[in-house]
Amino acid sequence: MDAKQKIVTILSQARDVVSGETLSTELGVSRVSVWKHIKGLVQSGIPIVSSPKGYCLPRDPDCLMPWAFDEWRDRIRYFPETTSTMDEAMSLARKGCPDFTVAVAQRQTCGRGRMKRIWLSADGGLYFTVVVRPDIPIMMAGLVNLAAALDMTEQLRALYHVDAHVKWPNDILVGNHKICGVLSQMEAEGDQVAHMNIGVGLNVNNAPETEEPIAVSLRTLMGRTVPRREILTAFLEAFERRIRAFDPHQVIDQWQSCNVTLGRKVRVFTVKDRVEGTAEALDEHGGLVLRLADGSRRTVVYGDCFHR
Repeated sequence: MDAKQKIVTILSQARDVVSGETLSTELGVSRVSVWKHIKGLVQSGIPIVSSPKGYCLPRDPDCLMPWAFDEWRDRIRYFPETTSTMDEAMSLARKGCPDFTVAVAQRQTCGRGRMKRIWLSADGGLYFTVVVRPDIPIMMAGLVNLAAALDMTEQLRALYHVDAHVKWPNDILVGNHKICGVLSQMEAEGDQVAHMNIGVGLNVNNAPETEEPIAVSLRTLMGRTVPRREILTAFLEAFERRIRAFDPHQVIDQWQSCNVTLGRKVRVFTVKDRVEGTAEALDEHGGLVLRLADGSRRTVVYGDCFHR
């Protein structure tokens, strides 16, 4: 931990103003060096406040920088701007980052949506990717994606009383409006998952409705701004508990109890195909079982699903 990191750690843990003399003693450097480090931190975007008594770090509930996350701080990797948190997470995963490392961005220039679409990623939204290493076979990987959507749905309901539901394969809706998307990437070793990157894009304080009429944000629903760190922390805690004791049957049962897809006529588009039918159930791996017009059944495991 370098001097700047130590300063941020000390200030983030302090309940009051920390004097320059105290920081100088803790770091073993001069007060002039402390001041220079503070100046550099402020220029990098960390909102340290200086006064005649010393320095303090205000607790902004919307701050997504690592120092603001308490017990999660060592696993958060913050990017003011990046192409995609998926790209950052893939790089971290291939370098052997710890389980549940999180890449989070203030904004993305090429946020990923399903079927190679761009996910709008303006300031104010919550954009992050979690690296997980579940001890599961490849065939169950799709259930991890469903589980992430479930856990975010539950947080929206519990924290903000939003009537959110899951839509196969990876959307969260409020009414007919999309508030969140979940996307995953996986690398395998043999028939086991080596790591999965679970990317989440949640409309919080951004305004996606201006470009996507079918979208909605938490701020629009609540009529006020919403602190993003509270959502991210609650999700990470719930998702970590689930993955540590992963139960595929529980995922399927919970998904079926809060979805808006089953029982409806749907069209599922893949890169090369289109399937139409009535969504009847999930299979044991998270695939969508459709009853076709001729009475036969077909299971689709990925694609763009549209309710008719």
